Amino acid sequence: MNGTPAPASPGPAWEDLVTAALLGTDRRTPPGAVTGRNAPAALLDAAAAETVRRRAGLRPGRAAPRPEPAPEDPRPALPAAAARRLALLLADRPGPGGGGRRGAAPDLMELLPQWLATANARGYAAPAEALPALLDAARGRTDLRPAALEFAGPRALWLARLNQDWRFALRATPGAGTSLPDPRDTDGISRLWQEGLFAERVALLAALRARDPDAARELLAGSWPTERAEDRLMFLDSLRTGLGPRDEPFLEQALADRSRNVRATAAELLSALPGSALAARMAVRAVACVAVDHTEGPPRLVVEAPHACDAAMERDGVAPTAPSGRGERSWWLGQLVEAAPLTAWPARLGGRTPAEIVALPVADDWRSELHAAWCRAAVRQRDADWSRALLGVPSAPEAGGPGAVSLAERAKLLGALPPGDRAEWVAGFIAAHGLSEAFQLLGVCAVPWAPPLGRAVVDALNIARDAGSYPWSFSGVMGLAERCLDPAEAGRLDALLAIPDEPEDASPGAGGYWAEAFQRLGTTLRLRAVMAEELGAARTGTAWTGARPSATGTRIGTALDEAP
Repeated sequence: MNGTPAPASPGPAWEDLVTAALLGTDRRTPPGAVTGRNAPAALLDAAAAETVRRRAGLRPGRAAPRPEPAPEDPRPALPAAAARRLALLLADRPGPGGGGRRGAAPDLMELLPQWLATANARGYAAPAEALPALLDAARGRTDLRPAALEFAGPRALWLARLNQDWRFALRATPGAGTSLPDPRDTDGISRLWQEGLFAERVALLAALRARDPDAARELLAGSWPTERAEDRLMFLDSLRTGLGPRDEPFLEQALADRSRNVRATAAELLSALPGSALAARMAVRAVACVAVDHTEGPPRLVVEAPHACDAAMERDGVAPTAPSGRGERSWWLGQLVEAAPLTAWPARLGGRTPAEIVALPVADDWRSELHAAWCRAAVRQRDADWSRALLGVPSAPEAGGPGAVSLAERAKLLGALPPGDRAEWVAGFIAAHGLSEAFQLLGVCAVPWAPPLGRAVVDALNIARDAGSYPWSFSGVMGLAERCLDPAEAGRLDALLAIPDEPEDASPGAGGYWAEAFQRLGTTLRLRAVMAEELGAARTGTAWTGARPSATGTRIGTALDEAP
């Protein structure tokens, strides 16, 4: 209990008692204490009495102010069955570490991210009694935080201000310590922009950019010359949201910024606008470096990389100094081709389509450099035709594609394709090459997986099982399938639950592992289907019975509702 000491009363001063204890009773005898052999015991008795006197003599402190009431959450409440399911998901904890086998039961904690995404898509509010467990789960897993905090809503921030363990919620929510002005409150917006903390200004700019890109840009332009370089870089990055041609004049001015990082970011944003003046300048430079040669047999591409990086190139974002181990001319060429609009190449190269351009041989070992730059340009400009051309057919040897030199680049190119095309390409890749290299590619496919992709994954897992493959090497893909397969595929798994005859060269116990893994996969898919029905239910009652909320959670939920 906080308070202030009462007026001093007769008795040995506390400081004298402490001094005697430190020096010893043979050297210092506190006032009123006995001497000799009984002095130590007398000192302890006096200290005990003084301790009681000091504690009892405190005046009550002033009561702390009551917290502000929790804000209202206007979103609709969860259906009762979904609320009980959430309590089960949050109560699940991973078992002891170690060991390879997971058993046949679904991993409920791994289903929580998908449950949160569905609940957020349907616009539900989190039950008040679930907020403590939800914040604890998000505290332990950073990947859960964005979806968990969105679902938890404003009451999570209210709780985070009262509990040090949940402070991450304030840090993860820019401007969480303040409320943003109403969009129509121009004076409030201007005042917060001029006087707010950096996090508040970032939150304001991001919110305004999502709502009115032009107004956000004008707000930034008004204070741009007086901002610090590191702040200008963060503010400029917000223009990625809603980037359009109307941003070009401001970004052109930023190309002359005194900060190199700001100039580079402005150039990157301008190069993502194929109609910008910077993109046109880069196109002129890039196409001058590449031509079709008809002089020696079939047509081929010849490359003449830049011999210098002039001031104009630097202003447009070309970094003059190459990384260690990289040639300067190839470094400059890659940057020019990456920033040039892909629409410039067909006219330069005889009206050929992207697929025909990519198929042309390239002289003097420039092929990998040129194609890698086209890959980066296709990803930056989200060009589906060029991405298809550079990916090539999924059944090609090693499925490397004409320009994709790594799985990471293939995954980025796939991200530029429509979801259906993406799933079809990955399904073809798995059919031709199996699952050993497909994990990273599966990660860019829309969830739930389209039927052709889901069938390809299940078929490949079945083939691996029948071949007696080492089962634990597919645990990552199996875990991904539990979260991403369409629940409609559950019926196809019933035929895979029996333990197969193991080939002589199979891993010991592999058949039992595969049967167990397929059983867990089927159970998880059916559970996901039930969870989706619960979240979509219009009424609250279902046949599912779950754990009741804890008493602590109920008390906090009541406090949220009753705070004055």
